Amino acid sequence: MGNDWARPLVHWEIVAADPVAQAAFYRALFQWDIGDGPVMTVAPGLGGPDPGPAGHIRAGDRPGVVLYVQVRDLTESLERVAALGGRAASDPFDVPGGPTIAFAEDPEGNPLALVQQ
Repeated sequence: MGNDWARPLVHWEIVAADPVAQAAFYRALFQWDIGDGPVMTVAPGLGGPDPGPAGHIRAGDRPGVVLYVQVRDLTESLERVAALGGRAASDPFDVPGGPTIAFAEDPEGNPLALVQQ
């Protein structure tokens, strides 16, 4: 490998069978500003991690991408996930030396990780 410039994560997408319903779920859960149309733009957040999100690769039972989203209250957020048609996939737990997180799924089964602010 040569000396090369970093290639940071610059974009993400959620692919949905029912994008209108998925947009409603994410608007209600995270108060995201989501546009309309065939490609529903999600505005960037405010005050997020600087210089940007980090990530990792791990082994798992099903391949995919997990969105890690910071929330103020894990318990309240997990209740909202269920009320909006998703499901909690774990109870909150502490990452050694890190934050408290909980896993959930959106209404179409896409995984989410909720990170305590």
